[in-house]
This record gives sequence, C-alpha cells and structure tokens, in this order.
Amino acid sequence: MTELLTIIAKGLVEEPDKVSVTQDEKDAEGVTVYHIHVAESDMGRIIGKQGRIAKAIRTVARSAAIRNNERISVEID
Repeated sequence: MTELLTIIAKGLVEEPDKVSVTQDEKDAEGVTVYHIHVAESDMGRIIGKQGRIAKAIRTVARSAAIRNNERISVEID
C-alpha cells in the first residue's frame, strides 16, 4: 500500500523527491492510517480543487485495501 500511495503522489507533484508515505499501527478498530507527506508548495496539487484529487487517492487506496481484507485511512500532511 505504501508503494501504491508513493507512486500516485510522485506522479502529481513537482518535487517528487520530497514525497514520503508513513504508516501508523492499527488502532482499536483495526484501521491502518497512512500519511502522505509532500512539499508545502505541492499541497494544492495533491489535494486538488475542492479536495477532488485527495478523495480520488483515498478511493483508490481503499479499493486496493479491500482486496487484501484491510481497513485503511489516508491522511495528507
């Protein structure tokens, strides 16, 4: 999942070398949280107008997680 999110984020930003994805441990509900970190200047690109790109990233990630019987959440920092 980390690789998938990294590839997607690097394709959207102008500074792909500053993209990193971290993973938190599962919480009490069994949800794994992934954090996408990008350069400050690329935040608008990764979020998109009215959050459309961020929503699409979350949708793709959830679809991939469902195939592995996982529950995830994606945060953009």
